Amino acid sequence: MEGTPAGFPREALATRLLTASVHTSYDPAVEIDWAAPHRPDAYWLPPHRSSLYGTPLWAGLSEAQRIELTKHEVASAASAGLWFETILMQMLIRHYYDADPTSRHAQYALTEVADECRHSIMFGRLIEATGCPVYRADRFDHLLGRWLKATATGPQMYAAILIAEEVLDAFQREIMADESLQPLIRMVSRIHVVEEARHVRFARDELARQVEAAGPLALSYARLVIGRAACAITRRLVHPRAYAAVGIAPSVGRAAARANPHWQATLRWSAHRVADHLAGLGLLSGPGRLLWLRSGLIRG
Repeated sequence: MEGTPAGFPREALATRLLTASVHTSYDPAVEIDWAAPHRPDAYWLPPHRSSLYGTPLWAGLSEAQRIELTKHEVASAASAGLWFETILMQMLIRHYYDADPTSRHAQYALTEVADECRHSIMFGRLIEATGCPVYRADRFDHLLGRWLKATATGPQMYAAILIAEEVLDAFQREIMADESLQPLIRMVSRIHVVEEARHVRFARDELARQVEAAGPLALSYARLVIGRAACAITRRLVHPRAYAAVGIAPSVGRAAARANPHWQATLRWSAHRVADHLAGLGLLSGPGRLLWLRSGLIRG
């Protein structure tokens, strides 16, 4: 069996992940009560994780408006999750295309695609249930995603996967543990956290192998792509149009969020695990680090 840099056999890890998938996989259509009424007094994410928390704009909102803002922020994050999971599935299918279909590694890649299909349906139904619009990527990010899904391989592929998965995971772990929040978003978060834990393990293991195999030129290119992916993912978390739902001009809300020290701290909090991991692999150095600083996911 082929071994990873950490010495754990690749096929053995895939076998463990396949077994875990059998025992802890969920069908959102069955597990979630989509018709249950929403609690009018419950936030959709912890208030201190709102992009405007602590700003004069937040102080000027009523309690109902603050709840409404967090609902739209959740819908925006779900829209970003849908965007990236569509990219991820196509990258994994390209990876599978060249793999041995009898290997457990290849079979787990397909299993992850199946998980992501269910997650995309779940996020779509979540947005529908909130009554919020789908906050789509702008034209540039849409083209960036099209390029990434068609070309990304090696370290940049798995690092981009980890950034998106681990940033969202940080928010969702906090959400699922907070009994004061809407039951719907807590259940969506719990399902996603349980299944994404396997995806993160798979991506971290594969990333280490890809970094070990890559030459210096490939790694330099990967660092730039990874930094650009970090910027795109951060910008997509809260779409400026979400602020319009509570009467705040999108440009005003976006400027306030970018200058908000609470939101800056939240972004760093959400990314500290993945940033530390990528730094340990040498993927946050060079010119790409400037893009990470621009994303707000790390300190200067």
